[in-house]
Amino acid sequence: MNGLKNLFIKIRNLFELVKFSHTLFALPFALASMAVAAKGMPPMKIFIGILLCMIGARTAAMAFNRFLDWEFDKQNPRTEGRTKLATKREALALGIVSLGIFELGAFSLNSFCFFLSPLAAFLIVFYSLTKRFGPYSHAVLGLCLGLAPLGAWAAVKGSLASPLPCLLSLAVFFWTFGFDIIYALQDVEFDRRVGLYSLPAQFGEPFSLKLAALLHFLAWISWAVFGLIGDMRSPYWIALGVVAVILGYEHILSRTGGRRQINMAFFNMNAWISLFIFVGVLLSLSV
Repeated sequence: MNGLKNLFIKIRNLFELVKFSHTLFALPFALASMAVAAKGMPPMKIFIGILLCMIGARTAAMAFNRFLDWEFDKQNPRTEGRTKLATKREALALGIVSLGIFELGAFSLNSFCFFLSPLAAFLIVFYSLTKRFGPYSHAVLGLCLGLAPLGAWAAVKGSLASPLPCLLSLAVFFWTFGFDIIYALQDVEFDRRVGLYSLPAQFGEPFSLKLAALLHFLAWISWAVFGLIGDMRSPYWIALGVVAVILGYEHILSRTGGRRQINMAFFNMNAWISLFIFVGVLLSLSV
């Protein structure tokens, strides 16, 4: 009984280590792209393959991030608790296993997805190193999450011969780029002290907040163009109106400067954004 309890605690700690709940950010966009491509629900094999790819890729990215940033996380008061949830070796093992799940999912879908999967795998690992070289890790993270709609479309269609997944991908790129800048506001002093690069640490908070606002405006415009070209119905536009309000509130919270407000802006607001877009797409397809 104790062994089962310890196993449950270990699994729970690993989920917390990689913030498994944050899968909510990119998964709804992948499922929205899938639904538009299939004009509804695709065969179960494709749906399961997409889930495997999304969960595997996102977990691998976070696990490798924890492994490669282990010493930095130990020094940062905000993140030191992460290193108490598991060992560095366990983080690496989780990354390798998750990457295998991602590749298995891509293989189960079609040859086009499997052919492109090494590029995604490279970006998953490379992202964790970018803060060591320049202040554009936020853009690389945006690129990583932006691949989700492209991958889901390719899973259904076997190609990317449509502007729709590209528009959705571009929106996710801008959106992620912007909210990761906001998240990095928490570590400005630490990043400067240890020599890590981030946009807030390099260019200051006022510039970073303005850039994040511009990026989120571009994300909203990209979602709107996606809706126009995709002939989305009224539920999508209602959802997009709600998203505009949430984005505005996110930037109000981020300007208060407190960690609690930034965390709320980062997780709560962005989880709602992805869910509203997803539900808007599904309802639009059903009317």
